[in-house]
Amino acid sequence: MTARMRVLAVDDEAAILRFLKPALEANNYEMIGVGSVAEAIKRIAADSPDVVLLDLGLPDGDGKDVIKRAREWSDVPIIVLSAREREAEKIEALDLGADDYVNKPFNIGELLARMRAALRHHMQRKAEIPSLQVGNLEVDVVRHRAIRAGIELRLTPKEFELLSFLARHAGRVVTHKQILTAVWGPAHSEDTQYLRVYVGQLRQKVEEHPNDPRIILTEPGIGYRIAEG
Repeated sequence: MTARMRVLAVDDEAAILRFLKPALEANNYEMIGVGSVAEAIKRIAADSPDVVLLDLGLPDGDGKDVIKRAREWSDVPIIVLSAREREAEKIEALDLGADDYVNKPFNIGELLARMRAALRHHMQRKAEIPSLQVGNLEVDVVRHRAIRAGIELRLTPKEFELLSFLARHAGRVVTHKQILTAVWGPAHSEDTQYLRVYVGQLRQKVEEHPNDPRIILTEPGIGYRIAEG
């Protein structure tokens, strides 16, 4: 029998933990629930969970403190669950190292899909997969080739670097700052208009209908996500 993956759910609302536990267990996850920053950090260190579901509003501090501390020693996937509407909060959490965010109230089906994507991405990072498949698009990192529906695409080196960075984070939101820093360097971390131009050029080449993108998706005000499947 396949071992259950362990989920650490961090939320000070008991009702949320009561809702999550049976839903996660029905999908072959084992859930540990805690309600504070201190408990969350202790459990991440002691229990090595496979994925963390993290609320930002906690009684003894901000959930972003958990991300900061955890990222000092752990690469566990962290998905933020938050009722906070400000884009700046989401961007800061992602820039600190969260893998994704889901707005409250949330649908359990969407949450499970985001968890699967985060776990796949985590395993890919560990395996250092040289070739990535996103729908009918294949990104061959080693050979610097991108192939859509069997046809090799003509990409500039920078377009390929952008595409491969997004593909390595398939299913995960990546912020403008994360992309710009990784592809163009820290000096360009605020050049969001520059990034939009490149994404537009890339969509012309990888999307069947560039004006209705299905591969490179926009997260308004935050960044981009490459779709999976």
